[in-house]
Amino acid sequence: MPLKNLKNKEILLASKSPRRKQLLKDVGFDFEIINSKEVDEIIPNNIYNEDVAIYLAELKANTYKDIINKKNILITADTIVCLGNKILGKPKNYKDAFNMLKSLSGKMHKVITGVTIMSIKKTKSFSSTTYVFFKEMSDFEIDFYINNYKPFDKAGAYGIQEWIGLTCIKKIEGSYFNVMGLPVEKLYEVLKEF
Repeated sequence: MPLKNLKNKEILLASKSPRRKQLLKDVGFDFEIINSKEVDEIIPNNIYNEDVAIYLAELKANTYKDIINKKNILITADTIVCLGNKILGKPKNYKDAFNMLKSLSGKMHKVITGVTIMSIKKTKSFSSTTYVFFKEMSDFEIDFYINNYKPFDKAGAYGIQEWIGLTCIKKIEGSYFNVMGLPVEKLYEVLKEF
């Protein structure tokens, strides 16, 4: 455990994302995965896009309030992709993924991850935003990516750590790991003070 203040704590990660698990492991944390509960991700109409990821991370965390004890620290996260005012979720099928990637082609979009850290005594939430710039992608490249990488579990229909990130992203401004689904640099700093 790289943080002294968490030495006697059990970290619980409520996530199905293999990328979040790997990132938290790579930072050196000992943690237990707990099954992510299904929540109705109904977003209120009066909420800004920038606040949606935090809202969803808090929504997820609140479903675990009854199981947290004084030794636990719970971490939940949610990542959204915003193109202008539109939020791109996880694609339902090939056509949906193709249309999402076609809309991102040649443009800048934002990836926002909301994180909630909860103990029996307190809750802290924060978000991280990264600006991602895609080059123009051909239909062939989009088709190749979807057929070979099946990005149906990823917001915006892509994973930056995969082929599309290696070949089709011109630049990013902000945290690379945030685009993968967990801004570990910021999480580490927040956990230091938690």
